[in-house]
Amino acid sequence: MNATQIILLIAAYFGVLILISYLTGKKTDNNAFFKGNKQSPWYVVAFGMIGASLSGVTFISVPGWIEASQFSYMQVVFGYIVGYVVIGTVLLPLYYKLNLTSIYTYLEERFGNYSYKTGASFFLISRIVGASFRLFLVANVLQIILFDDLGIQFWQTVTITVLLIWLYTFKSGIKTIVWTDTLQTLFMLVAIGVAIYSVSADLNLGGKTTLNFVLDSDLSKIFFFDDVKTANYFWKQFISGAFIAIVMTGLDQDMMQKNLTCKSLKDAQKNMFWFTIVLTITNFVILSLGLLLTVYAQQNGIDAHKDDLFPILAKHHLGTGVFIFFLLGLIAAAYSSADSALTSLTTSFSIDILDIEKKYDEAKQIKIRRHIHVLISILLIFVIIMFKYVIKDESVIAKLFVFAGYTYGPLLGLYSFGLFTTWHIKDKLVPAIAILSPILSYIISVNSLKWFGFEFGFFILILNGFLTFLGLVLIRRQQN
Repeated sequence: MNATQIILLIAAYFGVLILISYLTGKKTDNNAFFKGNKQSPWYVVAFGMIGASLSGVTFISVPGWIEASQFSYMQVVFGYIVGYVVIGTVLLPLYYKLNLTSIYTYLEERFGNYSYKTGASFFLISRIVGASFRLFLVANVLQIILFDDLGIQFWQTVTITVLLIWLYTFKSGIKTIVWTDTLQTLFMLVAIGVAIYSVSADLNLGGKTTLNFVLDSDLSKIFFFDDVKTANYFWKQFISGAFIAIVMTGLDQDMMQKNLTCKSLKDAQKNMFWFTIVLTITNFVILSLGLLLTVYAQQNGIDAHKDDLFPILAKHHLGTGVFIFFLLGLIAAAYSSADSALTSLTTSFSIDILDIEKKYDEAKQIKIRRHIHVLISILLIFVIIMFKYVIKDESVIAKLFVFAGYTYGPLLGLYSFGLFTTWHIKDKLVPAIAILSPILSYIISVNSLKWFGFEFGFFILILNGFLTFLGLVLIRRQQN
């Protein structure tokens, strides 16, 4: 494909998103932007959440993990199942009972204003960095594939990407995203299926089905019980996966905002049930694609590893058809995670930080929300460009999960304390606890091998949450 054809493909894809935005954006009040008027069909939300959960990070990074880590990522995915059960049975009933727009409002009712602002602030930091990580990865691939040849600089690529997302979300926010994410999930899954079909045919699997070939390969080892000290030890990854799911879905305004657009709690729980099943299968399929791509590169002497594996093979070795679907899947992955992030960040900052629902009438709220939407877009552009000079060669998904352990840990501690104790705390001291806990977690993590002969890996999230919980115990109020 030449540059003109790629640009036309992107333009056509974007045109479809704009059309969906037009059809769903006829009502542009805050109830539509923040809650989707609570009219979203649960099955549409469930399917769309697949794409938002996978994102460009999974689409690019997970296949590149196979060479070094085999299928150990499935241990984390199995942990997700436990986490999603907790979300469906504990958190969703709480959110629907309180009729929340922002899930962090719970912290205000349970502990007070300082806890509320602290929880919302940690979400904002987490999501800004997380969304920027994801968009950085996709923008970087598009830069290499297309925009370098056109003389377009990286900062221009990023600006164009975020601007396109802003254009189809500024009117109706989450109401539009529920539907655009469904389309984008479909494109991503089709892209993965086409790639698997093509690589399987090229490998000439010797009479084996693709599934049998994957299962018989040494690279498909899932369970690792040999060394408790290593980061891929089963129980570390399984337990970490459960807590990652709870905090990065259940305690995340981005993901929960979609669930809260369902008509009822029952519908939201059905959404989580089917989402869990499909997401587990999809992750296994993506890992299988990674195995096939790794074997293909090894057999053909192709120097492609980690995050470069899928892009290099798709562009140079697997044919035009695969490359077209790869581009569609890549763009879909970028937009499906970034559009909801932009909307949830706008929601949280408007409601949690600026308190617009408490201070202003509807017309003023809409005006402020639109200004915040623009400012968040500019901030994302700035952070993504900054990452260009920070991230070098490590897989982005690994960095994302490690960072999440530091920023979501305080949220895990706050919600655990609120849900599983009846104690009240000295609310003004919560920000100090939430700042100290990640710092202590980092100090312990970097010295853990020397001190304990133990590598935390993704387990840092649990350590951070525990330290936050312990800090809250220390500042609890005496009961009369």
